[in-house]
Amino acid sequence: MTRSKWDWDLVWEILPRMAGGMWVTIKATLVGIVIAVILGLFLALGRRSKKKWLSMPVAGLIEFIRSTPILIQLFFLYYALPSLTFLPDFARVIRPLTALILGLGVHYATYASEAYRAGINSVPRGQWEAATAMNLGTFHTWRHVVLPQAIPRTLPALGNYFVAMFKDAPIGSSISVVGVLFVARSIQSQTFRSVEPMMVAGAMFLAVSIPAAMFVRYLERRMGYET
Repeated sequence: MTRSKWDWDLVWEILPRMAGGMWVTIKATLVGIVIAVILGLFLALGRRSKKKWLSMPVAGLIEFIRSTPILIQLFFLYYALPSLTFLPDFARVIRPLTALILGLGVHYATYASEAYRAGINSVPRGQWEAATAMNLGTFHTWRHVVLPQAIPRTLPALGNYFVAMFKDAPIGSSISVVGVLFVARSIQSQTFRSVEPMMVAGAMFLAVSIPAAMFVRYLERRMGYET
């Protein structure tokens, strides 16, 4: 009967280990969103290309990644990739955390690319025509006219993807990433207590995801998406 009660001593004991696991989860999310933001822009530009040899493969890659579960993609990166012997060792054998970061970054880059594409499409046609009338080249048109208008409109969507990525990051435990869920499961197996580690993990996620979601709402109000 005693073992069913909430054990505060255990909570304080496991808190440092749980905090270390949470930092790994946050770090994977932060690096992953940087990859997603940068790679997503290049995917969006590639998909909009007028050259079919570029736009069609990019579109197919985006749809393939978006249509398959991220867990399968992580398993491929960590378990299947090393068996592709035609690749060099540095490209085949990657650490669990690296696999998680790449998996999150590439997966959410495909979603970010669609947000960028919507933002680019929302730029008024007159802006494109004005850039042409001013004899701006393609590079300067994108840099000085299109992207400065398109990217701010994608910030709320990118913020939502950041929160979603943070909530997906714990699946890294399936490939032995020592994140917060991995640590919680380890504590559970060692102490035979599941309530305390899982509740602490949930509280830590709330402590990070709620402020992040509030910041996304703030961005939406600043961009005029909400009143």
